[in-house]
Amino acid sequence: MRTRTKVLIGSAIVVGVTGSAVGVGIAGGADDEGADALLAGNALDQATAAALAHVGGGDVIETETGDGGSAYGVEIRKDDGSVVEISLDASFKVIGTESDDDGPGADETSG
Repeated sequence: MRTRTKVLIGSAIVVGVTGSAVGVGIAGGADDEGADALLAGNALDQATAAALAHVGGGDVIETETGDGGSAYGVEIRKDDGSVVEISLDASFKVIGTESDDDGPGADETSG
């Protein structure tokens, strides 16, 4: 191979690797609202139990940490089909409930 061909191939490889690394960095980065970490282990168990007890049952859709001033957030689809997000403090005490349903009165807060 001629030197020019080797340089072009090398440059193409560098561009490809760099582009891949940038794509992975963007995909793994936070969105505009910031990234919320998913719960796991004991924190997941305690937050889920507290939230389900508060709403009287349902299916857990999502859990997260550090959302909107709370230590934990648990999103639950209740048996009637409505969806609520339960906010918990660091000791897993319910500090708020927000409806995720669209429509009038969608944002209710209770403590």
